[in-house]
Amino acid sequence: MRQHTLGDFDFALPPELIAQHPATERSGSRLLDGTGEAFVDRSFRDLPSLLRSDDLMVFNDTQVVKARLFGEKPTGGKLELLVERVTGPREVVAHMKVSKKPPPGTVLAMQGGYTARLEGRWPDDDGALFRFSFSDDPSALMERHGHVPLPPYIEHADTADDVQRYQTVFAKNPGAVAAPTAALHFDEAVLAALDARGVQRASVTLHVGAGTFQPVKTENIAEHRMHSEWYSIPPETIAAIEATRARGGRVLAVGTTTVRTLESWAQTGQAGGDTAIFITPGFAFRVVDLLVTNFHLPKSTLLMLVSAFAGHERIMQLYAHAVQARYRFFSYGDAMLLARSC
Repeated sequence: MRQHTLGDFDFALPPELIAQHPATERSGSRLLDGTGEAFVDRSFRDLPSLLRSDDLMVFNDTQVVKARLFGEKPTGGKLELLVERVTGPREVVAHMKVSKKPPPGTVLAMQGGYTARLEGRWPDDDGALFRFSFSDDPSALMERHGHVPLPPYIEHADTADDVQRYQTVFAKNPGAVAAPTAALHFDEAVLAALDARGVQRASVTLHVGAGTFQPVKTENIAEHRMHSEWYSIPPETIAAIEATRARGGRVLAVGTTTVRTLESWAQTGQAGGDTAIFITPGFAFRVVDLLVTNFHLPKSTLLMLVSAFAGHERIMQLYAHAVQARYRFFSYGDAMLLARSC
C-alpha cells in the first residue's frame, strides 16, 4: 500500500453544505449507505432495516459540558477559555483564546462573578493547554455560566436549541467538549426500531476533546501528533462484544470516537485510560465491522480514519457523491453507513 499524504484527503466542499443547524427531527437526516457495491441514498430512519438481529451497536455515552467560558484579564483584555478536562476539585485544563497570554499567577475575572487563576501550561512547560484554579467547583460553574462549545465552523452563538440538540438522547457521563455527532441522529423511535429488530446495544465513554478539530499541518501525515482523550469500556460491553463474536454477529460503532475507543482497547488490552490513537490507511481493525459516521472536514484525522476503515478510494467516491447529491456536512449534517473493507 502506498503512503498517503495530506493532499490525498482534500476535497472541494461548497460552504453552503456545512450544516449550521440540525435537522428538524433527529432521525430526519439523510443516510448515505455505502455498504454495497452501489451507493444508496436513504433516510436515517432506514438504519434499523439494514441491520441483523445478531448485530451489536456500540454508542459513546459521553455528555457535552458547557465548557466555553468568557472573562477578562486585570488589564481589561477579553479572553475565552475552553475547558478540556476537570483535573481536581477546583482545577481544570483548558485552551485559552486571548490576544496576549497573561503570566502564571494572573487571576482572571470570569463572567458570572467567579475567578480563574492561571497556574501554568499543561502537560508540561511547552504544552498547548493551560492549568487553572477556579474559585469554586468547575462543573457547577460551567453548568451555571458556560456556553455550549459548538464547533468552529458553526457560525452562530449557542442557543437553547443547541443545549438540547448538540447532545445525544443517551448522554450520561459529563466530560466532552464536542459531541459524538454520529449519535445525534438517534431518537426514541429509531432506538425502538432497533430493539424491535433484535439489535443489541452497548456503550463506551470517550470524552471528546477540542483536539478533534485540530488541523493536520504536515504533508507527511505520520508526523502528526494526536490529542489525548480519556476513555472507559465497562465489563458488560466487553462481554457483549465477545457474545456477538461467538454468535457470528457484527459490531457496529456509532461514530469515530467509538471506533477509537474500541480499537484502543484491542491494541492495548486496557479497558480505560488515555488514548492518542491515530488511525490512518493501513491500520488493522480488530473489533469494528460497521460504522455510522457523519461527513468530516477535508484533510482531517477523522477523514483519514474512515478512509482506513472503508478504503481511501471508496471514501473519496462517497464524498464526491455526497457533495453532488447535496448532503449536509459536519456536526449537524447527515450520516453515512460504512462496512470495513478488510
